[in-house]
Amino acid sequence: MNIEVLYFLALAMISLGLVLAFIRLVRGPSLPDRVVAIDLVVALAIGIIASYAILFDQPAFLDVAIIIALISFLGTIAFAYYIERRV
Repeated sequence: MNIEVLYFLALAMISLGLVLAFIRLVRGPSLPDRVVAIDLVVALAIGIIASYAILFDQPAFLDVAIIIALISFLGTIAFAYYIERRV
């Protein structure tokens, strides 16, 4: 089996996970559920960016994925601090 087929299959599965995580984001019954869903959406988006960068030999996109991961981490910490202070 060609390796490109596997990359496209991985992109399709990650995209399906992204859709399901987005549904959880919209339907989440509480704020912590939505925060976890946002974190999952960002993690899956990073996976899509990394797969795309590997598939099309574009290493510059890996830098973008690292920056998005750092911003997401800071956002998750801020949400956790907000939820902790709110209760």
